[in-house]
Amino acid sequence: MTNDLQLNGRPETDRAITDIVDYTLNYELTSKLAFETAHYCLLDTLGCGFEALTYPACTKLLGPVVSGTIVPNGAKVPGTSYQLDPVHAAFNIGAMIRWLDFNDTWLAAEWGHPSDNLGGILATADWLSRTAVARGEAPLTMRDVLDAMVRAHEIQGVMALENSFNRVGLDHVILVKLASTAVVGKLLGLTRDELINAVSLAFVDGHPLRTYRHAPNTGSRKSWAAGDATSRAVRLALIAKTGEMGYPSVLTAKTWGFYDVLFGGKAFAFQREYGSYVMENVLFKISFPAEFHSQTAVEAAMTLHHKLKEAGRTIEDIRHIRIRTHEAAIRIIDKKGPLHNPADRDHCLQYMIAVPLIFGRLTAADYEDSVAADPRIDALRKKMETQEDLQFTQDYHDPEKRSIANGLTVTLSDGTVLDEVVVEYPIGHKRRRDEGIPVLMEKYKTNLARVFPAKQQQQILEASLDAEKLSAMTVNEFVDLMVKP
Repeated sequence: MTNDLQLNGRPETDRAITDIVDYTLNYELTSKLAFETAHYCLLDTLGCGFEALTYPACTKLLGPVVSGTIVPNGAKVPGTSYQLDPVHAAFNIGAMIRWLDFNDTWLAAEWGHPSDNLGGILATADWLSRTAVARGEAPLTMRDVLDAMVRAHEIQGVMALENSFNRVGLDHVILVKLASTAVVGKLLGLTRDELINAVSLAFVDGHPLRTYRHAPNTGSRKSWAAGDATSRAVRLALIAKTGEMGYPSVLTAKTWGFYDVLFGGKAFAFQREYGSYVMENVLFKISFPAEFHSQTAVEAAMTLHHKLKEAGRTIEDIRHIRIRTHEAAIRIIDKKGPLHNPADRDHCLQYMIAVPLIFGRLTAADYEDSVAADPRIDALRKKMETQEDLQFTQDYHDPEKRSIANGLTVTLSDGTVLDEVVVEYPIGHKRRRDEGIPVLMEKYKTNLARVFPAKQQQQILEASLDAEKLSAMTVNEFVDLMVKP
């Protein structure tokens, strides 16, 4: 009798891989809304990176591996003077984008930040464009970048709809690596077989644990993990381009495949086919640099701050705060006890409520030690109680709603109970686009001003605000506008 593990016939490629590859190479993107949203996403994502450049904890990780290295025709890192190979440029750009937890978000069975993929996309497109110009060939345009962004969002987001990697202890940046590998492979001109190999390499690769996002080990790797993932994707796509073989049943192979080793023996489930749904419905972080499950709670806290002030009350008058929330928020950001660093604080629901209640604001600087040392923050955290609302959880998963609801009820020391403040949809939600986009653009302009002098800011704005004009620009020309001398 033959043991199945000894059979060595070459298997068919797993369907989950071919679906990604065929979508990446062949699907025609026609959604005007998707490209309009991708334009806003591009500007916001770059802006998040520019704000991160004001934080030494981020900038210390940037630049070449070997100091002083310059790569001819290499990819330039916006907001800096670095010109690097595409792999390390992808890490630089990706780390900047994710550092302050302020770029776009997708929430489902798995969550994540699809604009993390811009690290690999922009680095590869810029490098390819500069190389093409040096050869007298046509460079890529920003339309190619926007196209790749829509596809990367879709791959990451559709995979996330029904498949929870966090429940098996894997970090969501596995999906950044997967999506970036696919779209970067397309930019590199991989054939279908080569791209199948590349995507299989992404699955067979080592994958990070979520331990750096959770107590008791929450730390700053969560700020550069996506940069690491998108840069790894560029490397794998380049390896596949050399003709390196792939692993067709990397998911389904008995005992040794992804499903058996890492996914509890379960196969991936899919709610919908790949199209442009994710970019059309992506969530923007507009007002607060906070983990997205807390965005509506922060907004509610801001409202309560003003109500207390109008009533002549202070946070010292608060006896108890009930937080009515959804299951994902409780699982990810409900924290008690000491918070050890900024990465710990920006993933603590109670901290992100306490700061706006006290100060009437929540900025990236509010996670730093100088603010966290205020004893009122921890005193207020101890007065908070979280409760799951089953309807909030249901609406969170409803594809027609995708709400991220939080409700805050404050009880004062004299027994007065203030009316609950409930916010179902954050300002960055599709349902609040008309309200949110003007604020998003102001965020972009503010972030440009953090890095560039006035004349350069104006040049960037003139090139980037008009979507049609931007789409027609070559990638290298656009990136050159954002280089520091």
